[in-house]
Amino acid sequence: MCFNFLGLRRVLILVGSICLLFFSTPAFAAEKVVLKYGIFRESISVEELSTFAQTGELSRSLRVNLALARQDPKAIRQYLTKPVKVNPVFLDRALNSQIGNIILDQISQVTYTPSRTADRQALRAALILSASQDRQVSLIEIIKNYPTNEVEVDGDSLESAYRQLRRLQTNLQDLFGV
Repeated sequence: MCFNFLGLRRVLILVGSICLLFFSTPAFAAEKVVLKYGIFRESISVEELSTFAQTGELSRSLRVNLALARQDPKAIRQYLTKPVKVNPVFLDRALNSQIGNIILDQISQVTYTPSRTADRQALRAALILSASQDRQVSLIEIIKNYPTNEVEVDGDSLESAYRQLRRLQTNLQDLFGV
């Protein structure tokens, strides 16, 4: 009896959290991205980065930033847009475990809040919201759904963040058989 109550409580909290995040997205979604490449640091709009991710069209500032950082725009675009399929319910369960916290900490080395506080919680919210929309997650979706006005991204480590997302997908499949 107690076990069923705890399971029901967890499901209700998950549904409530997803609803809260889903209906409050416009008010709390990131508007600016600070891209960091070594000593280079450039603030651009999420819309500008999203346009690049969707179309491949580089804005002037993004073109200059990537050129100065000696980054291949095609590779950056691939890491931003390549989706990882996940089940939002299993993702939530996994991210609220010790293994999930380790993965969140690793990904938050690449995508984090400007103050570097509550990185794990912000990233967890962005991941769950991204997955709840279409049962998949991409780095550009995480950035767009980040629950702060500004998000910082270590451009040199985008590939590492994508590999962590793929590892998360594999762990979910192993743990839950999905």
